[in-house]
Amino acid sequence: MKVLLNGRNGKVGSVLGPGLEAAGHELVGSLGEADAMVDFTRPDAVAENVAAAVAAGIPSVVGTTGWDTAPFADAPVAVFYAPNFAIGAVLMMRFAAEAAPHFRAAEIVELHHAAKLDAPSGTAKLTAERMGGGVPIHSVRLEGLNAHQEVILGGEGETLTIRHDAISRAAYTPGVLLALAKLSTLPPGLTVGLDALL
Repeated sequence: MKVLLNGRNGKVGSVLGPGLEAAGHELVGSLGEADAMVDFTRPDAVAENVAAAVAAGIPSVVGTTGWDTAPFADAPVAVFYAPNFAIGAVLMMRFAAEAAPHFRAAEIVELHHAAKLDAPSGTAKLTAERMGGGVPIHSVRLEGLNAHQEVILGGEGETLTIRHDAISRAAYTPGVLLALAKLSTLPPGLTVGLDALL
């Protein structure tokens, strides 16, 4: 597949680009050449990038967080957005949602590198939503971290902690490859969350 990778020189893109090429995809320089667009840029740039892809009739895979996805709900082409492309993070959200009804309380602690622009993270917000909403989220931005999240559930005499650690940004490549493989099967409009593809 010919892929326009927006954010190719960024922290995720610089790891993702070689991963896409190793899987047999060809990176191209414009929407006119592309079969799909992948975006890992910034919250202030992503909506414009997605709008350009939609206008060109090109489906998108988006990993940038902190933007308003609502305008693309009824896009005429597939717009796939996931706040986290690590398979382990998706399973963490699924496990937390399954555990939530069995505990009286829960809190989410998400820890990311100091340059992450949004807080709380998209993953933490989606986790809280899938747990039924109203789950307190604590955000940590600190040099030396990459991407980490734990969900702590409390009940009488016990706690359950579900934690995911993305040690390297290479953790996102398998999820992006899965999204690209499934992109042609998605309906027009917005699809949210990698778990929709698992």
